[in-house]
Amino acid sequence: MNELQEIIEQEFLGSSSYDWLIALAIAGAIMVVFFLVKRLLRTRLQRISALTRTPWDDAIIETLGKTTTVALVIFSLAFGSLSLSLSESALKVLGSVVVITLCVQAGLWLSNLLKFWASNTLSQRRAEDPASVASLSVVSWILRVILWTVVVLLVLDNLGFDITALVAGLGIGGVAVALAVQNILSDLFASLSIVLDKPFVVGDFLVVGDFIGVVEQVGLKTTRLRSLSGEQLIMSNADLLQSRLRNYGRMYERRVVFSIGVTYQTPRVLLEKIPGMIESAIRQHEKARFDRSHFKEYGDFSINFETVYYVLGADFALHMDIQQAVNLAIHAAFESNGIEFAYPTQTLFIERGEEPS
Repeated sequence: MNELQEIIEQEFLGSSSYDWLIALAIAGAIMVVFFLVKRLLRTRLQRISALTRTPWDDAIIETLGKTTTVALVIFSLAFGSLSLSLSESALKVLGSVVVITLCVQAGLWLSNLLKFWASNTLSQRRAEDPASVASLSVVSWILRVILWTVVVLLVLDNLGFDITALVAGLGIGGVAVALAVQNILSDLFASLSIVLDKPFVVGDFLVVGDFIGVVEQVGLKTTRLRSLSGEQLIMSNADLLQSRLRNYGRMYERRVVFSIGVTYQTPRVLLEKIPGMIESAIRQHEKARFDRSHFKEYGDFSINFETVYYVLGADFALHMDIQQAVNLAIHAAFESNGIEFAYPTQTLFIERGEEPS
């Protein structure tokens, strides 16, 4: 009995063995509570997830599953140690271990959420904009590298290392690397801007200065267009964003303006009918919206009429089909009414003077 009493009263790090047993019992009870809560939360969240369509509840369940057993054991022991009379140095070491564990565990949680966000976004973009997949993968990778860099720095700081010089060195090294590869980084960030801001997507018809083509691929450094004549145009992303772009892929309707000239010998009665004839020719088409038609001016050799209408679509072939049909309808109307189209002509008037006597 005396030996047992001596063992119980024996001190270790300022606390008796009995106190250590109580602390272990508390830690064990808390650990059981942690595991039960984790299991109950996952079960409850899985039931809720089955009733919803959002993928983020699945992400929370998966992230909760990333809670490691080592982290739960350390947190349980930390709570149990609160009943002990530990020295200041022991408390400092225990606090550092808890903070490091919390940093690593938070890194695992956030990394899993970033991975899930990237996977979910890529699955959506793969069907809508396949060219953006590579850029989004790079974004996800960069974000995770930044996250774990911060976690490592926090761990080193809690281990007692002076990270000020390390952070300064990383800053100087980052500046040096950025200066060395500034052109590549410029194109990379331009690629991210294209993916996030979407000034154009794959399939859009672009006019960039003197170049015309359809977007085939948006890469990390370059964007590829297929020109009307068949060759591939390759442009750096940075230069592309600095240019003035005309994106005909975002065109919802096309404004068409054309002029027609008739001869000066056309009677006024027929001149008054011409705008109505043109309007009738345009209104025959469901994909065309008439705007106006007017006697615009007296030209050098013709009386000119200006007409404006809209093609309800961006397809250039549709526009040309409607314009052709409108031209033929106008020609038929003019032919049936005896109206002549004007073409460059000159009339020379000669006046004979009196013959000398």
